[in-house]
Amino acid sequence: MKSSSSVAASEQPSGPSESRARSSVRGIAIAAMLLMVGNLASRVFGLMRESVIGGTFATADVSLFGALSAVPTQLYDFLVGGLVSAALVPVFSDYIEADDDANLWSLVNTVLTLVLLALLVVGGLIALVAPWITRFLATDLVTPANQTVATGMLRLMIVAVVFMGLSGLLTGLLQARQRFLLPAFTTSIFNVGLIVIVLFKPHGSALVLAAGMLAGAVAQVILQLPGLRGVRIRPQIDLQHPGVRRIARLYAPVALGISFSLIGTAIDRRLASSSIVGTGAIAYMRWATTLIQFTLGMVAAAISLAILPTLSRLNSANDEAGFRRVFSLGLKTVVLLIVPAMVLLAVLGATVIRLLFQHGEFSAHDTQVTALVLLAYLPSLLAAAVDQPLIFAFYARKHTLLPNLVQGVAIIAYTAVALACYRIWHVYGLVLANVIQWVVHAGVMTWLAQRQFQLFSGQQFRRAFSIIALASLAMGAVAWALQRVFPSGDSMLISLLRLLIVGGSASLVYFGLLWRLRLDAFDYFMSAVLRRLRKQPSS
Repeated sequence: MKSSSSVAASEQPSGPSESRARSSVRGIAIAAMLLMVGNLASRVFGLMRESVIGGTFATADVSLFGALSAVPTQLYDFLVGGLVSAALVPVFSDYIEADDDANLWSLVNTVLTLVLLALLVVGGLIALVAPWITRFLATDLVTPANQTVATGMLRLMIVAVVFMGLSGLLTGLLQARQRFLLPAFTTSIFNVGLIVIVLFKPHGSALVLAAGMLAGAVAQVILQLPGLRGVRIRPQIDLQHPGVRRIARLYAPVALGISFSLIGTAIDRRLASSSIVGTGAIAYMRWATTLIQFTLGMVAAAISLAILPTLSRLNSANDEAGFRRVFSLGLKTVVLLIVPAMVLLAVLGATVIRLLFQHGEFSAHDTQVTALVLLAYLPSLLAAAVDQPLIFAFYARKHTLLPNLVQGVAIIAYTAVALACYRIWHVYGLVLANVIQWVVHAGVMTWLAQRQFQLFSGQQFRRAFSIIALASLAMGAVAWALQRVFPSGDSMLISLLRLLIVGGSASLVYFGLLWRLRLDAFDYFMSAVLRRLRKQPSS
């Protein structure tokens, strides 16, 4: 069997398998570009959201919001987020591929009903014990003076997560049907909703942040309603449906992995909100990870989501060559776009933070600390970017247990490092623990992917990563040199010019080298996009 990594991009199609793979990659290129546009909008609005929050609220309030928002985030991930990528999209895709509408809509309705009922029950229980949860998670951030506000924040967030869950389920359905447009902008509308509420009540308490979260979640559901035209959604519970059992089998290991994450998040929030680390630690970590998540969402999440339905279909068709080719091009594209982002954030991190956040309550000291925290986080960016397509490759093959067992190993590594380092290095000890967590997970997943599926066979990966490493070193050298000769100063104009000139010049060097050295993923992805743009389809 010929591995995809041994097939050069310039080869001519050798049969139906190769032809289908090429067609799939062209579709993935467009889906990924569409998701990237949506992610660009969502991440831009996300940066605006954090800028508005940082300039409006004190660091302690932002830290309190960050600590408590872990509850709805983890609840969503447990009941919806992991379910969508690991089970819903692969199983829904199978029914769509088989053109079995009757069973598809019965399954969709059953899943919607069961998940919404679970969200209501679990959310209600959390709301009842909200005062105790706030004191446990936020530790030294919750005082008798703000206990009522903290409890109110958490209860509003729980209401928000019900709408977030409904939105996530609709997203999974639309993505399985390869309708990426509306789902691509759900995060954007969420961020817009939060921004509007904060700007409407700029002098309110931190409770306003939770109200903004609720407004954004409701807006997510409203946005996706037009995509449901012709969809037969109604309350239904059919536990005997074979698709329900398949989803349960796929999701059970994911629930195990998310349970590990729940433990890790609880430990992280409790340590980060202690007086030993400092009351501003969660805020600094939040602002730094906003830039990390911006990059991941723009690249790794967009490409991984785009390849998941195609990988699921190729796996169902037993098309091993097509599966490996699609995965190979997807992973190489992720890496070639993540690496320059890492370089620019390393060199220009403080400049970016100053431009985005330094106004109002956000001081120059906050910029310096956030820039250092961001620099410490950067190794996790590459690890997390590589991890996402690996996880989705396992999910597409309906192997959901191993990635989530690996999550348990990664959380153990995080806990050991965090407990050993947080008293010594404070916030940087927690950042180091997070980096170790991602590196361990990505490293073990890479080993498992090669051992089970031989996804990294051949010389093509080594050649691609060597080219990317060479181009990134040249890019880093150019960025560092230009940064050294650029006029100093902290004004917004100088910071903007530094970002445009240094970042633009270094990026031209990087992508120019990729083009000159003929990296297959770069050539093929760009040619597919250009062909699609020249066609200018009406759809």
